[in-house]
Amino acid sequence: MIAVDTNLLVYAHRRDSAFHGPAAACLRSLAEGLAGWAIPWPCVYEFWNVATHPRIFAPPSTPEQALAQLEAWMSAPGCHLLGDLPGQRPALRQLVDAAVRGPLVHDARIALVCQAHGVETLWSVDRDFSRFPWLTVRNPLAGR
Repeated sequence: MIAVDTNLLVYAHRRDSAFHGPAAACLRSLAEGLAGWAIPWPCVYEFWNVATHPRIFAPPSTPEQALAQLEAWMSAPGCHLLGDLPGQRPALRQLVDAAVRGPLVHDARIALVCQAHGVETLWSVDRDFSRFPWLTVRNPLAGR
């Protein structure tokens, strides 16, 4: 299963993004495809934060626009929403072993959620995910 990181969600949503076209095509291919794909819940909330943030976009997306976009993705037949699972406490040791601290904790949570749900690949343009050896990361915008 492929999971999608926040940056691709934002690029696909925001028409003013330089990466809008390729990112929207990537999300469309997942949403219209037959294979299952996923959005981790931490990415849902981070998408909302970034898309509606007035210091990031002028004008930012409205809450209604952000929700409508999320609902469109979430209603795709193959979309799964991935959250924390009970029993993830031992995964905290992986964070220590990977020297995770500060802002990287959020990315580590996404990586651990993906691992817990058996995600094979995370689509992201964020290179920080390469710090987690248990997760395969692919930038679907590379070379576009």
